[in-house]
Amino acid sequence: MTEGKSETRPEGERTRAWAVPFFTIWIGQALSLVGSRVGGFALVWWLTRTSGSATVLATASLVATLPGVLLGPIAGALVDRWSRKRVLFVADSLVALFSAGLGLLAWTGRLQVWHIYVIMFVRALGGIFHWAAMQASTSLMVPKSQLQRISGMDRSLWGVMSIITPPLGALLMEVLDIPAIMAIDVLTAVFAIGPLFFVTIPQPKRRERSVETHRVASVWEDIQEGVVYLWRWTGMFIILVMAALLNGTVNPAFSLAPILVKDHFGGDAMQLGWVNSAWGIGIVLGGVVLSLWGGFKRKIMTSLVGLIGMGAGILVVAFTPASLFGMALIGMFVAGFMNPIINGPFMAIIQDVVEPDIQGRVFTVVNSMAGAAAPLGMAIAGPVADRFGVQAWFFAGGVTTLLLGLVAGFVPAVVTVEDQRRGAREDESDGVLAADEEAQDNVQETQVSKPASLKGAE
Repeated sequence: MTEGKSETRPEGERTRAWAVPFFTIWIGQALSLVGSRVGGFALVWWLTRTSGSATVLATASLVATLPGVLLGPIAGALVDRWSRKRVLFVADSLVALFSAGLGLLAWTGRLQVWHIYVIMFVRALGGIFHWAAMQASTSLMVPKSQLQRISGMDRSLWGVMSIITPPLGALLMEVLDIPAIMAIDVLTAVFAIGPLFFVTIPQPKRRERSVETHRVASVWEDIQEGVVYLWRWTGMFIILVMAALLNGTVNPAFSLAPILVKDHFGGDAMQLGWVNSAWGIGIVLGGVVLSLWGGFKRKIMTSLVGLIGMGAGILVVAFTPASLFGMALIGMFVAGFMNPIINGPFMAIIQDVVEPDIQGRVFTVVNSMAGAAAPLGMAIAGPVADRFGVQAWFFAGGVTTLLLGLVAGFVPAVVTVEDQRRGAREDESDGVLAADEEAQDNVQETQVSKPASLKGAE
């Protein structure tokens, strides 16, 4: 009876069943993100204005990158074990608390560069727990048919934030000081934390373990499971190596954009805001196009086209002369437009084909492997950019992105990355069915022989 009732359930009611709780969380996170991005922009420009050093900015980016690379797999294993709602609550609250502390240091006149490093580390640490919990929860809260659209919306949200928060941050820095901006960051965190008190976030059922490992597995074993999972997924492993190469060149370039604006173009905070906004406008339009278009049938091909386009956009920035600031904005727009075309389908692949109870580990291991080369790039980028200029890094990042997008399209393991994991899941399902059939046979044999045994006993 229950099955028949669910089948005739109105479409609008089915939509509300998942949309209301999910978007309650999603909208709260979006509002909180405004304060976080404004606060982050203010801190980066404070470092740029105070030090004027590419090495200082690169170090700040390095500090913000390390938690995801080093602690990401641990965070993913813990997210798969813990209540995902609780993880979101603690992560958001911790970041808000440290932001309040930094505002207090600025208010008392004791703010130093190393304090910024600490808050960036904590923000990144809270962010990796938050990201893993939210991504892993999305696949349980949203129907599979809507995952790629939601992924496009996520990318568009980040684009909108990139449009409005840099100019807003620059404007607020003209009328407010760092303590006031940090207060805004803390207050907007309430929008992210509040809905968690009354919205249900489902938990996946943890898979049963064998008798030999029936005890609760260690966190290290869970991490190993995530790593082995990706190692056996050949196409995804190759993609992660590609991502590491990209992040080792592209991330340092973008982290040094404030120095590019200040030294190469002779701009100030408002010009930096325009650069970030051009990137953000591109992301928004790219996310809208992805949501309407849906991408190619093979999601990975959509991502590879995006890589080629992003590489071209980054190269435009690399070759922009100091007198043509508008040309750099065009390059940033193109690169931003291609960002959701790359990442949207990639995230949808993982959410679609990876089992829910292991997604936290898979997402964070993916994040760690993809960002593995970024710390090395950051460590080298600062001193090199101080000597040769930031545009050298934009050139390296553009060439690397363009070539990888072209070459990967001819690698069979990459092109068939979705089919590989689906095939593995089908094999695993066949194995389970075979085991069930064998168990049924054993039961039937027992039922046939049992009367004879009883007869003998009598």
